[in-house]
Amino acid sequence: MLKINPDTILAQIESALEKSDINAAISVLEKYRTQDQAEIFYELEDEDKIALLPHLDPSVSADILEELEDRDAAELVSALDSESAIRIVDEMEPDEAADLLGDIEHTQAEIILAGLENPEDIRPLMLHKDDSAGGLMTSDFMVLRRKMRAADAIHLLRTLKPNREDIYYLFIVDRNDVLSGVLGLRDLITADPDTLLEEIMDTEVITVPAGTDQEEVARLISKYDLLALPVINEEHKLIGVITVDDVIDAIEEETTEDFQRMGGALPLEEPYLSIGPLHIAEKRIGWLMLLFVTGSLTGTVMRLFENELATVVSLSYFIPLLIGTGGNAGAQTTSTIIRALAIGDLEVRDALVSLWHEMRVGLMLGLGMAIFAYIRAITWGTPVSVAITVAVSILVIVIWANSSGAVLPLLAAKFKIDPTVVSGPVMSTIVDATGLLIYFSIAKWIIGL
Repeated sequence: MLKINPDTILAQIESALEKSDINAAISVLEKYRTQDQAEIFYELEDEDKIALLPHLDPSVSADILEELEDRDAAELVSALDSESAIRIVDEMEPDEAADLLGDIEHTQAEIILAGLENPEDIRPLMLHKDDSAGGLMTSDFMVLRRKMRAADAIHLLRTLKPNREDIYYLFIVDRNDVLSGVLGLRDLITADPDTLLEEIMDTEVITVPAGTDQEEVARLISKYDLLALPVINEEHKLIGVITVDDVIDAIEEETTEDFQRMGGALPLEEPYLSIGPLHIAEKRIGWLMLLFVTGSLTGTVMRLFENELATVVSLSYFIPLLIGTGGNAGAQTTSTIIRALAIGDLEVRDALVSLWHEMRVGLMLGLGMAIFAYIRAITWGTPVSVAITVAVSILVIVIWANSSGAVLPLLAAKFKIDPTVVSGPVMSTIVDATGLLIYFSIAKWIIGL
């Protein structure tokens, strides 16, 4: 394959299309790998994509659509005539085709389905949510019978020549199609030809129901180092298989969404540069307004204690230090807890254990910060009573921030709210307001205001 230079390739393709030389444009594109073709294709104008897609080999067009973002692929197929769309979708993997057809207009999807060679492989997949095991699985998988001999199984594989690169595991079913075991391809090849599959298969198969969330699917595949994960129904019958490449895409999607939520914004459904400024602003304005309202609590607390601030002006010097430290401590804790939840190290039922754990961490961190805060206050020439107030306040605030950060993500998870919602800006805003209340309350107690 050639080294990719997107600008040069785009110029060549666009030049060929301007001359209506479709074949020349195709010959340029077909020199590159599928992933590179998708990258190049994405940069073309919409009218060029629509002009080019039907004239490529259907398998190439299918590969490109599978690499594109779901919304982009759906828009392209929606713009094609039914005959071209059917030829291309027929070459797609069943799970990818199901996702695509679920994103286009229902009438067009039904027309395409009616024209496919094996629509029965796709229809069941369209019943499941995209972010569930059913939405990730494919119906294109190999099954063998438990009473089959190893030699017969190998002969079947050679005869059928399954067009898949991911036959890592061969799944074994009984006469009722109930999943009975799994067999690695290597184990099959090295087995004695007359050995029955039930004698060499692994009966302890890790499975998931179709409704399992994609995060749990990713966790299981990561935990057990799986290359494929079978999906079963209520009767324990095998209905699909999730391969590791599909999970990688799901993990990327989940990670992107979590990062956006942690920054205080709603997730973007499309690539960043393809979204207009107005739409991005719409995604952010709600959170900004909410944070503005909650942030005004800080001002409310300061107004409540304005007489105390006027009496001891030096108290105001340490406000940024205190709320900044509290916000940072809370953000550190929430990020740790959210990560532990994501990888299964922590469950919602562990809330009290997590709280006790972080309270002790907060105590140790707070004591260290209190010493530094006391020294800093003294070096600024503030009275000893103010220095003690700052030190005690930062100790309490750090413990409070750690405790809040330990509990809030777990509470969010319990009520089916994405835990990342309470991280970052939200956590900092909450700790800012409550931290000031703690600070001024301690000042009244120590200084006697």
